[in-house]
Amino acid sequence: MKKSIVTLVLILVSNMFFAQSAFDKYDGQDDVASIIVNKKMFQMMGSVKVDANDKETQQYLALMKKLDNLKVFTTTSTRVSTEMKLTIDKYIKTIGLDELMRTSDSGKNVRILVKSGAGEGQVKELLMFIEGSNKENETILMSLTGSFDLSEISVLTDKMKIPGGDDLKKATVGK
Repeated sequence: MKKSIVTLVLILVSNMFFAQSAFDKYDGQDDVASIIVNKKMFQMMGSVKVDANDKETQQYLALMKKLDNLKVFTTTSTRVSTEMKLTIDKYIKTIGLDELMRTSDSGKNVRILVKSGAGEGQVKELLMFIEGSNKENETILMSLTGSFDLSEISVLTDKMKIPGGDDLKKATVGK
């Protein structure tokens, strides 16, 4: 009986960690550039004092307080790109993300998916995957978690200069 309980607990714990670390295997790989910002950094960024008249910066800092994690991985390696695509497909099925947008143009494929939050327009997770984003055939994987509104994302992409930010901005403007 004890073995059954221990096994069940281990299965549940490993499933919880899969969602948090599905993309962490790309961090530190030689052929992958990464940007990782955690909740503590977002909290610190959100507590900065700014000019009350600068509305865009005010929006940016308000958004920072709503975010938990940002992970961006970029690569030009065909092998890693293929691996990322397989990881994304498995992750989408496991977590149950909804497709927000998909485009394909001149070899550039963009997929943006979300996990909805409590209210309309609220998002718990946003996942963006871009293949063939430039002449070097770069692949970009971005995961953003927290509790935020889609309309706020354009401020984030402008201020942080996130790779693939223009595609993300196109998908979220007017939402």
